[in-house]
Amino acid sequence: MEARRAERLAREVDAFDHWFAAPDPSDGGHFLTASLFAESPNTARVARDMTAVFLTDAGAGEFVDDARLVVSELVGNVVNHVVPERGLARPGGARRIDLTFKVWPKWVFIGVADEDSSPPLLPLGDAFSPGLAGELSEAVLPDNGRGLFIVQRLASSVWWRPGDQGGKTIWCRFDRDGGAIERKPC
Repeated sequence: MEARRAERLAREVDAFDHWFAAPDPSDGGHFLTASLFAESPNTARVARDMTAVFLTDAGAGEFVDDARLVVSELVGNVVNHVVPERGLARPGGARRIDLTFKVWPKWVFIGVADEDSSPPLLPLGDAFSPGLAGELSEAVLPDNGRGLFIVQRLASSVWWRPGDQGGKTIWCRFDRDGGAIERKPC
């Protein structure tokens, strides 16, 4: 039993070894973390601009447009939906948003962390087929949840992780293939 468990754990760790590897400057990794506050009127704009400047400077300019939209959607979700728990934010204090960017030769990772450990409602598939959506009344089409759907369409992968002290981080991965961006069908 323990041997099977150890083998499974080893396979899981191997699948994410690029994530746990210590950065080696010769590997061309670039990293940035920043904290913003949800109550600032310029939070989304600052996050988008920071995304564009960092990715361009890190040599991942091909992802700027998609990454700006992804960051804007995720930061917007924090601003509009997050309620901090367990005293992570003081009464009357600002809600913190932590942005993390990791650029590797094969991947670009973007993380947006907040102070609410409620799981995000990641869409599991198309709400309506594209052909059917055009025939439906606006009254039956969803009026929320489209942001994470857009994020899933633009990024190669999207997942979330609970924080060690509460809160959560939504992670997106963009795969780099010699500068070519592989788009998912909409």
